[in-house]
Order: sequence, then structure tokens, then C-alpha cells
Amino acid sequence: MKQHLSVTREGHVATVVIDRPPHNHVNAALIHALADVLDELDADTEVRAIVLATEGRVFCGGADLSGDKPLTTDDGESETPALYRGAFRLFSAKKPIVAAIQGAAVGAGLGLALVADFRVAAPEAKFSANFVTLGFHAGFGISLTLPRVIGGQHASLMLLTGRRVKADEALRFGLVDQIAPDARTAAQALAAEIAANAPLAVEATRATLRAGLAEAVRERTEHERAEQDRLMQTHDFREGLQAVAERRPGRFRRN
Repeated sequence: MKQHLSVTREGHVATVVIDRPPHNHVNAALIHALADVLDELDADTEVRAIVLATEGRVFCGGADLSGDKPLTTDDGESETPALYRGAFRLFSAKKPIVAAIQGAAVGAGLGLALVADFRVAAPEAKFSANFVTLGFHAGFGISLTLPRVIGGQHASLMLLTGRRVKADEALRFGLVDQIAPDARTAAQALAAEIAANAPLAVEATRATLRAGLAEAVRERTEHERAEQDRLMQTHDFREGLQAVAERRPGRFRRN
């Protein structure tokens, strides 16, 4: 999956770009490839901050679990646990990350955006934790990371309605730190501002601010996956998938 990733450097800022058209859907292989890149950048003493961006009109349309093979790792781990183990690895990265978000960040795409320390959004950006519209439980650690960023009340609103939150509302919630017409350029400027400071001090301060976060994500994704496994056996989950595919409201019946 590294063919879908590219890295450029300018000064002490590395920009990592995901390019998996048309919607930059993620799966376990892509998330682990991204984690490998972040590991490499952590080991690069010249890199002090990272911009995470994607190509195209959509930041990330969510998880792609439609592959022909349910197993994606050498040790036979199935797709969802492998994906969530990858999420733990992303949250274990040591250097500050600024996400540049254009278009929609949906489901696991929202989870990917929440890996970053900061989010710079284009005016047309939208954010959605759409799991309940699918008859599903939130995953990728979102039930932990979203309230951590925007507070419990706003997170509950997003998680229990599944609504799409536009950039200006996301800014008011604190989900977005800045809105800019050219989100990637603005994200690179913010990353450069961070990178201008003493790197050891920045990394130490970030480690303090995020202490325990990666392990908390690991624990929460285990709970999320158990709930997802349970709900996937229900009529409402099958109905949710069909309703979204048919672009209509779901006819749920609590079983």
C-alpha cells in the first residue's frame, strides 16, 4: 500500500500524502503503511513536524472493508482488528501532525483526522461520524478521541445523529483549528511554525499532552470492535447498509 503514499520535505516539515482515488478509503494495509512512514519520520532527526494530506476532492471517505480477502496480515489477522491495531500505531507517533482536510472526512476518515494534533480545513470540508446511520458502533477509537478534542456534548451530538458537520461549525466545536482556502498550504505553515521551535522540547511537551492516549485508543478499539461484531449480526445493520446504498432513510426495527 506504500504506492498510495508519498513524502516530500521542505525544511524541517515532511508532508505525507495519501492518494487512493476516488475517495481515499483506508484499510488495514494502508493504515499500517502510513504507520511505517510515520515511524521512519520519527527516526529522521531533520523532520520536526508532519503534515498529513490526501489528494482529490475527498479527504477520506472511511474504511474500505470490501476486499476479496478478509485476512490482510502475515499472521492471519482479520481486517478490522488489523485496522485498529494500525490506529494504535498512528497514535504512537512521536512528532506533531497537522492534518489538511478538503472535502469529507467520514467514519474512519474522521478517525484519521483525529490522529493529528491540529486540523486545517478547506471551507467545503465536512466531518461525519456516520456509524449510527449504518446501524453500527463507532470505531477507530473515535468514541474516545472525538470527545477528547471537542468535548462530550458536541461529540454526543455527532455520534448519536450521524450528521455532517460543516467546516464553520467544526471550527466552533474545536474540531478544526483553522479554515483556509488552501488547506494544505496553511497546514504546512502551521507545521513550520511548530518546527521552528526546539525539537526536543516540542516532542517532550507533546508526549506529556498525549500521555496514555495510544494505550487508551488500543483499549477503546477493543471495546468498539466487540460492539461492532455484535451489531453486525442484526437486521438494523443490514438495513443501514442497504439504506445508505439506496440513499434513503433507514427503516430500523431494533433487532
